[in-house]
Amino acid sequence: MRQPVELAKCYRLLNHGPTVLVSARHAGRANVMAAAWCMPLDFDPPKVAVVLDKATLTRELLEGSGHFALAVPCAAQVDLVQRLGSTTGREVDKFAQPDLQLLDEPAALAPLVAGCVAWLDCVRLPEPATEARYDLFLGEVRAAWADDAVFRNGRWDFEAAPAGLRTLHHVAGGHFLTIGQPLDAR
Repeated sequence: MRQPVELAKCYRLLNHGPTVLVSARHAGRANVMAAAWCMPLDFDPPKVAVVLDKATLTRELLEGSGHFALAVPCAAQVDLVQRLGSTTGREVDKFAQPDLQLLDEPAALAPLVAGCVAWLDCVRLPEPATEARYDLFLGEVRAAWADDAVFRNGRWDFEAAPAGLRTLHHVAGGHFLTIGQPLDAR
């Protein structure tokens, strides 16, 4: 079940380096893409950074609306993630795909992909020079949610959940790994 995540702890949704789905909506059009280069950036207020190539429709929509969402997909969604990352929204309506559903979350300013294990709703922090030169976008997290089957008490708990709920980590060329076994320092 989707539960709100305290903003002071929302960086934990990304600090283990998962592949994310980036979505945006503007002027009646929406798109979603996979991104491997995303990270938490700050705690208070919480901020994120994500790389979005100049050619992507998601970037164009984000620039137009000033809002975007990050979703953390899981192993059960590997085929969807690969397809979203290897097709362009300029040629395909990705939201018309039968295996891509949206969450009904009225508080979200950008579309949230259902079936994921975490979501961060973000407002763009414009840095035109950085965006143009490095394709790097910054956002302030305004709301966050996580599936309590794998994220509870402010931390990930994959070992008690089905393997299909483990997060994905893109290596290259359609090859993914899932998050591994826990190992705590003494």
